[in-house]
Amino acid sequence: MNMLKIIGVTFLMGLFIVSCAPIVQQSNGNHGLPPGQVKKMTGAKSARDYAPGHNK
Repeated sequence: MNMLKIIGVTFLMGLFIVSCAPIVQQSNGNHGLPPGQVKKMTGAKSARDYAPGHNK
Protein backbone atom coordinates (compact mmCIF):
# COMPACT_ATOMS: atom_id res chain seq x y z
CA MET A 1 0.00 0.00 0.00
CA ASN A 2 2.83 2.38 0.88
CA MET A 3 4.64 1.64 -2.40
CA LEU A 4 1.42 2.32 -4.33
CA LYS A 5 1.16 5.76 -2.72
CA ILE A 6 4.76 6.58 -3.65
CA ILE A 7 4.19 5.52 -7.26
CA GLY A 8 0.93 7.51 -7.43
CA VAL A 9 2.48 10.67 -5.98
CA THR A 10 5.49 10.37 -8.30
CA PHE A 11 3.19 9.98 -11.30
CA LEU A 12 1.08 12.98 -10.30
CA MET A 13 4.16 15.16 -9.72
CA GLY A 14 5.56 14.17 -13.10
CA LEU A 15 2.25 14.93 -14.78
CA PHE A 16 2.13 18.32 -13.05
CA ILE A 17 5.65 19.23 -14.17
CA VAL A 18 5.03 18.18 -17.78
CA SER A 19 1.71 20.03 -17.97
CA CYS A 20 3.34 23.28 -16.87
CA ALA A 21 5.90 23.25 -19.69
CA PRO A 22 5.65 26.30 -21.98
CA ILE A 23 4.36 25.80 -25.52
CA VAL A 24 6.59 27.31 -28.18
CA GLN A 25 4.90 28.21 -31.44
CA GLN A 26 6.79 28.57 -34.69
CA SER A 27 6.43 31.94 -36.39
CA ASN A 28 6.08 32.05 -40.15
CA GLY A 29 7.19 35.69 -40.36
CA ASN A 30 3.65 36.99 -40.92
CA HIS A 31 3.26 38.41 -37.40
CA GLY A 32 0.24 36.16 -36.88
CA LEU A 33 -1.62 37.39 -39.96
CA PRO A 34 -3.11 35.16 -42.65
CA PRO A 35 -1.29 35.05 -46.01
CA GLY A 36 -3.96 37.13 -47.79
CA GLN A 37 -3.62 40.00 -45.34
CA VAL A 38 0.18 40.04 -45.68
CA LYS A 39 -0.25 40.07 -49.47
CA LYS A 40 -2.46 43.15 -49.20
CA MET A 41 0.04 44.92 -46.91
CA THR A 42 3.03 44.21 -49.15
CA GLY A 43 1.22 44.79 -52.45
CA ALA A 44 2.23 41.40 -53.85
CA LYS A 45 0.19 39.77 -56.61
CA SER A 46 0.12 36.34 -54.93
CA ALA A 47 -0.19 35.18 -51.33
CA ARG A 48 1.63 31.88 -51.97
CA ASP A 49 4.96 33.34 -50.79
CA TYR A 50 3.41 33.94 -47.38
CA ALA A 51 1.59 30.59 -47.07
CA PRO A 52 3.05 28.14 -44.52
CA GLY A 53 3.30 25.22 -46.98
CA HIS A 54 5.11 27.09 -49.73
CA ASN A 55 8.58 25.61 -50.24
CA LYS A 56 9.71 27.14 -53.53
